[in-house]
Amino acid sequence: MTETTPHQTDRRAHPEVLLIAGLWLDATAWDDVLPPLAAAGVRGVPVDLPGQGAGPGAATLEDQVAAVVAAVDAASGRPVLVGHSAACSLAWMAADARPDKVGAVVLIGGFPWTDGQPYADFFEPVDGLVPFPGWEPFEGPDSADLDESARRRFEARAVPVPASVTKGLVRLRDERRFDVPVVVVCPEFSPEQARAWIDSGDVPELAAAHQVELVDLDSGHWPMFSRPAELARLLAVAGQASTGSGLSGR
Repeated sequence: MTETTPHQTDRRAHPEVLLIAGLWLDATAWDDVLPPLAAAGVRGVPVDLPGQGAGPGAATLEDQVAAVVAAVDAASGRPVLVGHSAACSLAWMAADARPDKVGAVVLIGGFPWTDGQPYADFFEPVDGLVPFPGWEPFEGPDSADLDESARRRFEARAVPVPASVTKGLVRLRDERRFDVPVVVVCPEFSPEQARAWIDSGDVPELAAAHQVELVDLDSGHWPMFSRPAELARLLAVAGQASTGSGLSGR
């Protein structure tokens, strides 16, 4: 019989949720989500993405995928992968790399790209970096729930992303990823809109997924800042379900 330490026993007793932030954010983006997650009995693990906030060429998309896959490999049991915004594709690529190891994927405010598409080629780089472009591109539902104080706090913590990451190509190889249960958290758009996009073929990866759940969250694009407790509650449900018969059914 293998002996376990108290620390090992504690880790095995708590579902693990790996948290992957989107563009311009580092692991501290989840600071307000971690306490309510812990209170719900779920271990939140923010993933440090190489290159976030570093210089031009400091990391590639492949480096970031490798960091997420390493976090999956280091987890006890089958963790839930949580991707926010552009990082929805990161979470999906990691699930593609470890389909038997991932309990579920939660996508917040975004969808995964298909194989061969650029990861996040939305904004023109400046000297090899993609800085936060300001609020103009996000006026409306994306940022309506962020007051001036919240916007200033966001701007103070925003970090540039190397163009070598944003221009990297999504690579998907293992069709067993479609067996991984998916939860789409719908903040600035509704579950009805998300379903219409999926059914119309705009989101081919989720159209092919075998189990997709759409969950409403009344917030803007960054609920980890504006609705951390509510977001944590949704993630805790996903984490708890992934260890039983809930989301995964496997």
